[in-house]
Amino acid sequence: MRRVVIVGGGMAGLAAAHRLARESRSAAVTLVESDSRLGGKIVTERVDGFVLEGGPDSFLSSKPAGLGLCRELGIAGRLHGTNPQIRRTYVLRGGRLYDLPEGLSGLVPSRLGPMARSGLLSPWGKLRMAGDFFIPPRSADGDESVAAFVQRRLGLEAYERLIEPLLSGIYAGDGSELSLAATFPQLRQTEMDSGGLIKGMLAARRAAPVPARSGKPKPAFLSAPTGLAEIVEALEVNLAGIEILRGVSVTGLEAGTPSYRLRLSNGERREAEALILATPAFVSADLVAPLDAALAAALRGIPYVSTATVYLAYRLAEVPRPLDGYGYIIPRAEGRPVLACTWTSTKFANRAPQGYGLMRVFIGRAGQQDVVDRDEAELVALARAELADTLGICAAPSLQRVFRWPRAMPQYTLGHLERLAVIDQRLASLPGLFVAGNAYRGVGLPDCIASGEAAARAATQTA
Repeated sequence: MRRVVIVGGGMAGLAAAHRLARESRSAAVTLVESDSRLGGKIVTERVDGFVLEGGPDSFLSSKPAGLGLCRELGIAGRLHGTNPQIRRTYVLRGGRLYDLPEGLSGLVPSRLGPMARSGLLSPWGKLRMAGDFFIPPRSADGDESVAAFVQRRLGLEAYERLIEPLLSGIYAGDGSELSLAATFPQLRQTEMDSGGLIKGMLAARRAAPVPARSGKPKPAFLSAPTGLAEIVEALEVNLAGIEILRGVSVTGLEAGTPSYRLRLSNGERREAEALILATPAFVSADLVAPLDAALAAALRGIPYVSTATVYLAYRLAEVPRPLDGYGYIIPRAEGRPVLACTWTSTKFANRAPQGYGLMRVFIGRAGQQDVVDRDEAELVALARAELADTLGICAAPSLQRVFRWPRAMPQYTLGHLERLAVIDQRLASLPGLFVAGNAYRGVGLPDCIASGEAAARAATQTA
């Protein structure tokens, strides 16, 4: 049987293992995970009626890999969207919460009315946004940063108050460094095809089919009643026939003929005709360095950002302000260490006991990573100070929990596509070696799943 080793038991590695178990009867698969648990950044804790997601709390329904995997696992019927009764999100500016205008799709305003009525933008800022209609497309080829593109099309105010906080919520990154071609290539394509973002939005609305009058709208984001760990738990059940080594890391890698030889931290050695590295790019770089220095350099060229999340729970009677939305985002221009706060108990059903509010405070982003090096008490104090200042909460929390994520979020900075081209080229010279994960072509859960599945399918085709 063909021997396949997967290094990394996060969602990309688990998806690869699931795909191999489902579609390749001729493969003997081993999954190696350095942690004692599987799931990677999916960490769900269920405590006293609270559901705490240390990592992602939902995934995009528009990307098929996530929902497709859940269907295969038999848990798609358990998925649900965000609270349909309250769809409001706020933006913090100058100590005040403003409604995020409705109709922002892929960072592009799809409805002009909410923008015109928003108090978040000044009259000049709105006028500058409208100027996009008259600004010709950039003629120069080549990539540019997301910040440069948005400011060129919509203006500085729209970028700082609308787009940048949304961007930080996805990547925890600096828009002046993030590559437009690697993150939102459709924006440049819209500019080229339609002459501008507003023109492209209007053209898309004219071309859109008439929506059906019956049936519920499809939720944009999906989760599970007791947290995304339900996906990991279902995968573990379905991977019963696969060898899984927990608490074991790879300490060395050699290329043989025709297999790869791995040294493990438990003293064992394994050989594999196909090897999938579903580990962070910097970990994969260390493993492949003895095989290909250029590949290792390209992998190390993908930077990462560290973040932390702090959960705080209060009795609703102790929260002076109604939790009448999903939470709020904070622009970088506000100069705060906190980048967002999700009102989890409002956003999703069954995340907190009756009479309690559960809030999740996000700390750390590109350029402010050192904040996550503080001890737990300091992080909790930062989160409590944020909620006291913005929501007026002075009570001691009923529950508090800190999740740290050192070097967890890859940054698709300028030059990312060129780095990917080098990675693909060097991998082509190492038959049977594949990489998967959120460092390459998408940071979301469905992207990780799709990445792992693609690596698994490629691995089954190697001799």
